[in-house]
Amino acid sequence: MAITAKDVNKLRQMTGAGMMDCKKALVEADGDFDKAVEILRKKGQKISASRSDRETNEGAVFVKSADDLKEAVLISLNCETDFVAKNEEFQQAGKSIIEVAFNEKPANVEELKQLKVGDLTIEEKLTELVGKIGEKIDIGAYERLSAEMVVSYIHAGDRLGVLVALENTGGEAEEAGRDIGMQIAAMNPVALDKDGVDQSVIDRELEIGREQARAEGKPDNIIEKIAEGKLNKFYKENTLVNQAYVKDSSMSVEKYLDSVNKGMKVVAFKRVSVSE
Repeated sequence: MAITAKDVNKLRQMTGAGMMDCKKALVEADGDFDKAVEILRKKGQKISASRSDRETNEGAVFVKSADDLKEAVLISLNCETDFVAKNEEFQQAGKSIIEVAFNEKPANVEELKQLKVGDLTIEEKLTELVGKIGEKIDIGAYERLSAEMVVSYIHAGDRLGVLVALENTGGEAEEAGRDIGMQIAAMNPVALDKDGVDQSVIDRELEIGREQARAEGKPDNIIEKIAEGKLNKFYKENTLVNQAYVKDSSMSVEKYLDSVNKGMKVVAFKRVSVSE
């Protein structure tokens, strides 16, 4: 069967694949458009496999919040280059995925990939996009929070996003939550408070404190006290509620929120970056 330029262009409009790829697929499929689409999809799968070891340190984060701000979802869609991250199809894919994630509430990234966008699963859609663009593309992270109020913050460049869950809100709570989102983006706390710090991290910090004290020649009977002091300093610098508030270092994040509305506090946060 003769393959016309009109046929090739039609398949290109359907799939977004290159002209030569479309022509080869139509020839292989003997002019059957459905088979040609499947051939191109398989080509995408081969590209995915061949690029599976590539690093995806570029991309964008996408967020969707409920109208009442009681729930929000955050994902990162990763790729290999900044050029592709700005591609219209890449951006549209991210928007489609975040809509599905928000509406369907999957438990994790793997469940999200099995949900459908149109006739294809998200995993198949990403494979198809890899076939068109020629870069590894994957969902890097998926986070969801529910609370009395969940505020989102997207850092300039769309490479980093934060969700902040608040309780006892009132007054300027949304603006305060966005300020705390900015703090989380900049300071990257390891946990909400000291109770959220992993025991292995605590053990490591204590041991570092002991080693530093010994290196400074401190007496054995005060080494443990010095180590505890250094651990408390670690908590102050690395746990969100204990950090100095970036816009007013005279108060902690905890005290800042309480000053905005008595009893207001952060109960959870999520931070997603395309390069982490």
